[in-house]
Amino acid sequence: MLQMKLCGDLVLRSKCDAVDTIDSELLKTMDEMVAMMHGQSGVGLAAPQVGILKRFLVMMDPESNQVFRMINPEILSHSDKTCTMEEGCLSVLGPDNLPVFANVTRPESVTVKWTDEQGRECRADMSGVPARIVQHETDHLDGKLFIDYLPPVRREMVMRKVRRKK
Repeated sequence: MLQMKLCGDLVLRSKCDAVDTIDSELLKTMDEMVAMMHGQSGVGLAAPQVGILKRFLVMMDPESNQVFRMINPEILSHSDKTCTMEEGCLSVLGPDNLPVFANVTRPESVTVKWTDEQGRECRADMSGVPARIVQHETDHLDGKLFIDYLPPVRREMVMRKVRRKK
């Protein structure tokens, strides 16, 4: 059974290696991650969040409820236009065991490519919330957390809440 890694665990700050082989173990893990994401009312979950240093993630478009299982995702381009939205993370929890939220500025839209579970290359232009989710989750694959985008004072406020949990 997969276990959520929390802020402070070094696995969340490690860069992930590419997935070489799509096998039944990977597919089973991705299914478990989708169940975990839904069970925690999340919209995305990346492999390092469950302790796996490989480049794959699961995410859901909250408007359509479409679930994406992305293997070796890569953001090819992003818009110059940015937007600021509230973000939280299932690995960054406060003392109430709920995600801590903060406003983060990111590109408004992205073009992303990935390999699906059948080994097919996929590509999509995403904007709004799905673009935000895929950027947040691909950051995890590079050892980056949403709090890294915050100004130092705001980041310290978020981290105070996280430390209170421990």
